[in-house]
Amino acid sequence: MIRRLASRLEVVVPAVALGVTLIAFLCTPAISGKALSTFDVYNTFQGLAQLGLLTLGLGMTMIAGEFDLSVIGVYALGGMIAVQAGQSSPVLGVLAAVAAGAAIGVVQGGIIARLRIPSLVVTLATYIALLGLTSAMSGGLDVTYGNAAATLWIDRPLAVIFSVPSLVTVAAFAIAAVILGGTRLGRQIRAIGGDRRASRVAGVRVDRTLAGLFAVSGTLAALSGALYNYSYATANPDPGFQPLILATVGCLVGGVSLAGGRGLPAGLLAGALSVALLGQIDAITAIPDDFTELLYASLLGIIVAVDAPGLREDLDRLKARTRTRRADRAHDTDARTEQGTHA
Repeated sequence: MIRRLASRLEVVVPAVALGVTLIAFLCTPAISGKALSTFDVYNTFQGLAQLGLLTLGLGMTMIAGEFDLSVIGVYALGGMIAVQAGQSSPVLGVLAAVAAGAAIGVVQGGIIARLRIPSLVVTLATYIALLGLTSAMSGGLDVTYGNAAATLWIDRPLAVIFSVPSLVTVAAFAIAAVILGGTRLGRQIRAIGGDRRASRVAGVRVDRTLAGLFAVSGTLAALSGALYNYSYATANPDPGFQPLILATVGCLVGGVSLAGGRGLPAGLLAGALSVALLGQIDAITAIPDDFTELLYASLLGIIVAVDAPGLREDLDRLKARTRTRRADRAHDTDARTEQGTHA
């Protein structure tokens, strides 16, 4: 049982990543000369809130064998809609953002599923279009969120180390864990990522499921943008590419396969938390940005290499050869023993 568990990268990779980054986080006082405080833990969960929903949405599409590049465009548009529509009513702004994100996800998910177009092509086009739309809505400028009461409320500490965005993020992961781990839909999503043609033959409604997954991804991205912009009291029409890079790192560190069919919400949470811990370690120790970027690149390189199909095939062949040699040795030993007995 232990060997079977250890062989599952979707469990091993996020567990190791989270363990290593947590140990590094606990060792930061040796470098900074300052003891860790509850505020450092609070900031870590704030980093999780900024990254986690994007990681979860992107990871869900990756498990199904797709990749949603548009999450950054939806993130930017959702945040802009929330700020502009939620000046007097923050709830209205969030609802408007989430509705827009879900609609965008359904449309592009339906196009990808029905027309069998690669998701990278469709979502890249959506990403570019949404950034243009967001810039047009704001005139290319940042938009200030004037509801100071909402900004203070959303970032106030809850149970010392949490906030509204971080609790919403943890709740979203919990819901995803229940759906993927305990429902037929979860098994179908993994089956679609593993073998789409076989899933269609087995009666899985692939088109509808993919459209739903992209709707979820769009919803989570828009919600993330809304909460982030409320927290910082401003909306940026172009958040840059870094959120997508960090979310991708979170997914891969979280044990999701580039080929699809593998991944768990718990692993995605561990991956996102690992990246958040790295960000807080960077803030505490004042590590140069260049070093941090090299660290992320190294992590991606290692994980991609481990996840490479060719490497797995080589390992499988090596295991098969090892078993064959052991069987041959055992056969030779038995033969010698039998000859000795006859003699």
